Amino acid sequence: MGSEHNHSNLKDARTRSLIFALTLSFLFFLVEVTGGIVTRSLALISDAAHMLTDIMALTIALVAIQIGKKAADTMRTFGYYRFEILAAAFNTILLFLVAVYIFYEAYLRLWEPPEIHTMGMLIVASIGLLVNLVSMWLLTSHKDKSLSMKSAYLEVWSDMLGSMGVIIGAIIIKLTGLQWIDSIIAIMIALWVLPRTWILLKESINILLEGVPEGIDLNKIKMTLLKMKGVLDIHELHIWAIASGKICLTAHVVIDEKIECESTMLLMRELLAKDFNILHTTLQHERKKCLSQEKICNL
Repeated sequence: MGSEHNHSNLKDARTRSLIFALTLSFLFFLVEVTGGIVTRSLALISDAAHMLTDIMALTIALVAIQIGKKAADTMRTFGYYRFEILAAAFNTILLFLVAVYIFYEAYLRLWEPPEIHTMGMLIVASIGLLVNLVSMWLLTSHKDKSLSMKSAYLEVWSDMLGSMGVIIGAIIIKLTGLQWIDSIIAIMIALWVLPRTWILLKESINILLEGVPEGIDLNKIKMTLLKMKGVLDIHELHIWAIASGKICLTAHVVIDEKIECESTMLLMRELLAKDFNILHTTLQHERKKCLSQEKICNL
């Protein structure tokens, strides 16, 4: 009972930290977009796009916690974890389009750079740096609790670097009068966002296509299981993820007739959980390999 209570308190603390960090990020996102338009700074608008990745990561982490509380039902036997992946895929596509627009706008401004209001640009970027520092402080104690929390923390950390880049750009423009520096900073921030956006999109698509999760070696798992006593063959081996960190495995296992099946299957499940962190397994034991999908195994 005490363990369940502590687990509930941990989730509540994570939820409060995420909501506060998300609120700060969203409010500053509005400020930064407005500031970018008023000061005519593309670097600020580009950094606002980067801030949008923070909002996305924080929202996904918050949704993952809330959805985790919702039980599976007869219509969705795996629960609602895939919503996290759908949201991530949608947001990465949106961010990619924003980055393309920033590149296009920066190209035009390099030829005719507008006059930048550097003081306003510096003030807004400095507030952004402060917001990122506060968000990092809120998420630090929770960043190793789940992949979504770690992703949110890394997004905020990288956005802090973006804010520092805008501050440096504002100072350089103020001292040198080189207005095109703003476009260069904007391009650098967009280049920083794009690879991470692509990685997240690729991971989301891989999960939606039920591909083998990143970091999982299917052949290594198969060879490890085949080394177990009495295991003659592994086939129909499938590994996929419902959501980030929630890996599933199914397989047909041919076990020697002299070996007791249930104890061998139990050892397999324990090995998969301990060595590969695969907790959701469905193993079907057979005495001989099923060569045809129409045949019924275990006869």
